[in-house]
Amino acid sequence: MLAVTEAAAEAITALTAQGGIDEQGGLRFSMKNESDSQAALALTVSSAPVEGDQVVTADTGAHVFLEEQAADYLSDKVLDVQQDAEGQLNFAVLERAS
Repeated sequence: MLAVTEAAAEAITALTAQGGIDEQGGLRFSMKNESDSQAALALTVSSAPVEGDQVVTADTGAHVFLEEQAADYLSDKVLDVQQDAEGQLNFAVLERAS
């Protein structure tokens, strides 16, 4: 199952609050097919999970909703937040340490 770092959970909470979404909302990962037939992760802020979504709840209460294919892909990953060269925070999907 996807692990969520404390920093990512705080960012999710801030994003949902900014979007006016209540505590039941969260980030939703789904898979989409790009024009070159490769699958890519899509990330949206959602007020609730879609039927069939796997729900991951961080210790802080932040929610991540995973569409079935995304849940399979992310099952051994960690969701974190990293700062880029301009100081912007971005979500990052990392390999889980063994």
